[in-house]
Parts: sequence; C-alpha cells; structure tokens
Amino acid sequence: MKIERFEDILSWKKASELTVGIYQILKSNKDYSFKDQIQRASVSIMNNIAEGFERHSNKEFMNFLYIAKGSCGETRSMLVLGSYLGYFNQKEYELYYNMTIEISKLLSGFITSLRT
Repeated sequence: MKIERFEDILSWKKASELTVGIYQILKSNKDYSFKDQIQRASVSIMNNIAEGFERHSNKEFMNFLYIAKGSCGETRSMLVLGSYLGYFNQKEYELYYNMTIEISKLLSGFITSLRT
C-alpha cells in the first residue's frame, strides 16, 4: 500500500494520540517548564514524521524519522520524570510510556523499510 498523506502513517497517528493525551493530562499542571518540555517533545515526534514525509526524498525522510525517534525517547524520559513527580497516575504513565515504546518500534521498522 502506498502512503499518500502523512496522516495515513501509523506512527504519526500514534504520536498524535500520545500528544493529545499529554496535553489533556497536563492542561492544569502549573509546572510550566516540565509541561512545555514534554509537550514540545511529543509534538516533535509527529511533526518530524510529517515534515520528513513532505520532503519526498527517502534519505531526508529517514533523517526526520531518526529525529522523531529521538524525540520519542525524550518524551519517554519526561514521562518517567513526571511519574516520579506525581504528574501522572500509574495507569496514565503505563499507557503513554508503552505508546512511546510502540512508536519507537514503528519508526525503527519504517526506517528499515525505507533503506530497501
């Protein structure tokens, strides 16, 4: 199946779900620096997938997917910190932590498929 729009990419869909969830959970959080950092990291995942796709070059797309993968790791790290600080309950933490693992695996698979 040929992907015609970045919105059809599974890793982008999952990253957008992750981002919306993080925004919703933290909407009343007063730790503005934490909130800004994790929101920017999660937005970076989906935006780098989109920007790379729109470049119409597999080489450039792979570079953006690597950046998205790095932002996914940053988001996961921030989720760990947020759980230590009590910003997420256990269920929220596990859901979004596991989503970052899934997105990272999807991105790795996508990068591998672009190489061939």
